[in-house]
Amino acid sequence: MGRTLSDNEQPVDDTFADLGIHDSITSALAEVGIVHPFAIQALAVPLAISGVDLIGQARTGTGKTLAFGVSLLHRMVTISGGEKPAHGRPRALVVCPTRELALQVGRDLDVAGKHLKMRVLTIYGGTGYDEQLGALESGIDIAVGTPGRLLDLADRGALDLSQIQVLVLDEADEMLDLGFLPDIERLLRKTPQDRQTMLFSATMPAPILTLARATLNRPVNIRAEGHDAQMTVPDIDQYVYQAHDLDKPEMVARILQGRQTTKVMVFCRTKRAAQRLTDDLVDRGFAAAAIHGDLNQQARERSLKKFRAGTISVLVATDVAARGIDISGVSHVINYECPDTDATYVHRIGRTGRAGNSGVAVTFVDWSDLHRWKLIDQALKLEMPAPAETYSSSPHLYADHDIPEGTKGRLPGAIAAREKAVEAKHAPAEGRRRRTRRSTEPAGDHPAADKAPEVESKPRRRRRRTRGGVEVQPGAPANETGQ
Repeated sequence: MGRTLSDNEQPVDDTFADLGIHDSITSALAEVGIVHPFAIQALAVPLAISGVDLIGQARTGTGKTLAFGVSLLHRMVTISGGEKPAHGRPRALVVCPTRELALQVGRDLDVAGKHLKMRVLTIYGGTGYDEQLGALESGIDIAVGTPGRLLDLADRGALDLSQIQVLVLDEADEMLDLGFLPDIERLLRKTPQDRQTMLFSATMPAPILTLARATLNRPVNIRAEGHDAQMTVPDIDQYVYQAHDLDKPEMVARILQGRQTTKVMVFCRTKRAAQRLTDDLVDRGFAAAAIHGDLNQQARERSLKKFRAGTISVLVATDVAARGIDISGVSHVINYECPDTDATYVHRIGRTGRAGNSGVAVTFVDWSDLHRWKLIDQALKLEMPAPAETYSSSPHLYADHDIPEGTKGRLPGAIAAREKAVEAKHAPAEGRRRRTRRSTEPAGDHPAADKAPEVESKPRRRRRRTRGGVEVQPGAPANETGQ
């Protein structure tokens, strides 16, 4: 399948300009403080701008987006020479597993291509078609989207993929997990055979390797770490606790009050569990929001926007909803339940410790999940096969996360706020009951209050007695006929 290059994931001394990237792109990156590339970027960019196919493998959070992003933008400038795209015919396509990742990639491309005036359209489901159809009609340079909506628009004839020159498959292993492989194959068949293809992934399961062999032309394999490196980021401190389900909310609440805790992502297995934990944390006084499949796209984007801006400090998410989320400054990731697989564990904790920063990952393991955790531990060589039995009051929990002594799972003002809310909730009902009682009592000294209203009675109906069809007068003898 081609040669393999590898390196570690630390930033390198070269700049993006040294890699041969167009001046307009390097200046846009410098404006946001991005000058030196990370290892995956330093390895991938020179190859990508030369037009070869490549497979990029690096741990989550090591800079894969810019590795293909700046290369793609550079190719668009050098290939087209400023040529405007035809209606509905982009020249580059980036396929992402989730809406959130597609939006993130679109934002990064807008930042890096600020001075190029590239028209980037993010295409995903859960929203109306009108805006996306209008943008396609006007013409776009780069399409970034999720497989389902991309395929839908292509089948409608609104999105023409016949002019694609550069194709990127981002987080390919996650698309496999979500069952998108058949859609990916259909999309690839709609693109030209002579396109450049770049595939990026944190892990390389067998189906992804099979897809790469079938669709890439003699690709170069790039690894941003040595072959013997761990899959998890070294700068993430990992803690695993054997925890009781009923005590988990209290444990989370106390970890949130650690001196080193800033932004926290909590992962739950189900939508219901995510929403229940969010409601519990809000009730305890924490600024928390949820992101899961039962929320519409607008609500999910609002939660992400607040989390990025720091308006809320806790984001509770399901795996599917949080895939591909790239938010800087996440200090802690908490696995509320044990992940199902080692790949899920890697993706979850990769939300922290990104781009060379440090982070903390906490995993709660129920008694029934001990065997599953041992398999994850063996696969990732974590050397933590037997989690310590831990409760919200355990001294080692306080020591691990620098939690102030005496901290409880409810913020100081939360109890008073809750009591006030309960009073406000019940006050209107009591008022209504008082008003109802007053309306049914007599009106005091009012003249009509002392006397019940008289009701006019109907006249009694007289019963007519007859004998042999002849009316009988009252008091008449039994043998009297009335004639």
